[in-house]
Amino acid sequence: MTSGEEAITCPFDFSEGLEFDPSLAALMDRGSIARIRLPYGDADAWLVTGFEGVQQVTTDHRFSRAGIMGSDFPRLTPEPIVSAESINVMDPPHSSRLRHLASQAFTQRRVDAMRARITRLADALLDEMAEQGPPADLVGHLSNPLPQHTVFDLFGIPQGDWGRMQQNLQRLLATGPDSRTTAAAAKTELRDYFTTLVEQRRSSPGNDLISALATAKDGEDTLDDQEVAVMALTLTLSGQDTATCQISDICYLLLTRPELMKRLRGRPETLTDVLNELLRVIPFRKGVGIPRVAREDVEMAGVRIRKGDFVHVSYLTANRDPQRYPNPQSIDCDRPPAPHMTFGWGGHRCIAVPLAMAELEVAIGRLLDRFPGLRLAVPPEEIRWDTDTIRRFPIELPVAW
Repeated sequence: MTSGEEAITCPFDFSEGLEFDPSLAALMDRGSIARIRLPYGDADAWLVTGFEGVQQVTTDHRFSRAGIMGSDFPRLTPEPIVSAESINVMDPPHSSRLRHLASQAFTQRRVDAMRARITRLADALLDEMAEQGPPADLVGHLSNPLPQHTVFDLFGIPQGDWGRMQQNLQRLLATGPDSRTTAAAAKTELRDYFTTLVEQRRSSPGNDLISALATAKDGEDTLDDQEVAVMALTLTLSGQDTATCQISDICYLLLTRPELMKRLRGRPETLTDVLNELLRVIPFRKGVGIPRVAREDVEMAGVRIRKGDFVHVSYLTANRDPQRYPNPQSIDCDRPPAPHMTFGWGGHRCIAVPLAMAELEVAIGRLLDRFPGLRLAVPPEEIRWDTDTIRRFPIELPVAW
């Protein structure tokens, strides 16, 4: 098989609850590598679906993220979400340096120290929900604001700026054909905002993550202002893209799968293990993310990927690879621990995983503790799902207790 294979058109716009995208399932059935055409970009791409194949692409220096910049690479959004200076499109050793420095702000010890602040934010939101009384929208009260409030609070962003930040993040994630201009403007405004904020923290550091990034050191090496600003933007966007969706999606599963709710209420000590199994199986986004480009010809699973070809990987399909996970479509809370790819893999695995897991543990743990009678206030089929962005999550989750 070579680059001449006819590409399969893949809009990846499936939005029916948390059902797995049938087009992704069909691509998995075809084999570990397929040729696809995405809605935007001037070229086709290879899609790697198997766990081992995704592992190889994400760790093999012959596949470059940096090499896609300057091209109209295949993607799902009209405006590319990433900027050339983002760590998400850097290759080693440059990305390794930035990751090493930035990860100092997200050590387990530092995140453990943040947990009390995250808990206070969650409790304040749940206080408001309890005060309003049922029925209440769990998305509006918890899963949407908590990740945003957490990252804004930990970055030390003034509360008066939170609304504008939220609007710009939403514009950046939109997929509609008319969103290109507004997405580009939102990206510029966010980058400029963080650049100004970093300059302020350089002269007057505080007990916040921007200051922690600005003061991170490896010998004499530090991050410059632009690197800190872009890192902050990347982490803010990642929090919006992942934690918001996952809290909503996990809550939906708990509310519609009584056995999962019963498991966590009866065995709260298994919360982290259950969350990891749910993270493995939930299709929290649509299709694919940022591609790579082949630096040279590469043979993979009987396919010749030629130099210059774009290569996408699917973490969603890798998480359901039957060679990696027996009965992969099933939620098995007693499944033996095996790392999943929801937070990425290799040199671009999210550096803020400890923070993301702390948010999920706090959000779900506090919700179950405080609302023992929590239940859906409408039939599951009446839940509306996001269709306007690359994410998969319920727009509203009406609950009672």
